[in-house]
Amino acid sequence: MSVIVDSNKQSSISKPQSAEEKTSIFLPVDEQGMPRVPWKALAIIATAVLGFAIWYRWYLQTYGFDYGLDYFEPEFQTYWMRLFYIQMIGIPLMAVVAVPYLWFTRPKDPHAAMTPEKELGIYYMIFGALAITSLVLLIALALVVEGDAAWHQTTIRDTDFTPTHIQLFYLMIPAIITGIPIAMVWLHTRMPDFIGRISVPLFTVIAGAILIMPNVGFNEWGHTFFYAEELFGAPIHWGFVILGWGFFGLAGFILQCLNRVRVLTTVVDGQARRDTEAKIAV
Repeated sequence: MSVIVDSNKQSSISKPQSAEEKTSIFLPVDEQGMPRVPWKALAIIATAVLGFAIWYRWYLQTYGFDYGLDYFEPEFQTYWMRLFYIQMIGIPLMAVVAVPYLWFTRPKDPHAAMTPEKELGIYYMIFGALAITSLVLLIALALVVEGDAAWHQTTIRDTDFTPTHIQLFYLMIPAIITGIPIAMVWLHTRMPDFIGRISVPLFTVIAGAILIMPNVGFNEWGHTFFYAEELFGAPIHWGFVILGWGFFGLAGFILQCLNRVRVLTTVVDGQARRDTEAKIAV
């Protein structure tokens, strides 16, 4: 007696999930299901970051000299304060929405929801995100921070609201203070190696961004009353180095990730060897 089985049903039951079905732009895998570096996602994100930086620099060049020299002019309110309000409302709102969402949607058992292959792929994504972060910092230091100092040395003295301040103090720094806590909540609710503990190096990065906030106010107060000229070595600028020191914490966070990657690669490689031996034996 023969048994006829629907080939479509049989393939859906016995056939393992293909790489095309399992892969995604952020967590790609090869033909064997092993994680790969998400080059496509990194290229898209890097292009978007560069595009936004070029647009913002063009906006500053186009509208800064014509409409950004006097805060009390109506054109300044139109071209720059609207941008200020969008940034100062949008960035905190992102944190207000993202942090509760990540917390209330966290898996009950992150260890059960994570396979070694998937976890290794996420670490590839994390390293890619750090590479993008280095690009953002390069843009911030070259175009925003140094551009702000050059603006105050050559165009107009340092005041609370200038086009370069709307880029630096009201976009870059709030984005750092908002983005890293969102990343920390995601990391400590999804990644098994960080469950039940705090990454002190990553917390150091957040602390560096938060601790310079009083110096921002002190800097504006000093330039308003007794430091008319923008000097790089002025004492009211000394506190800004705390942000740079805070970013040294990324080195410790990378070491934490590499330590976990070492464990995962051992596990994944051992599983691949066992699967190969089993296939040979069959």
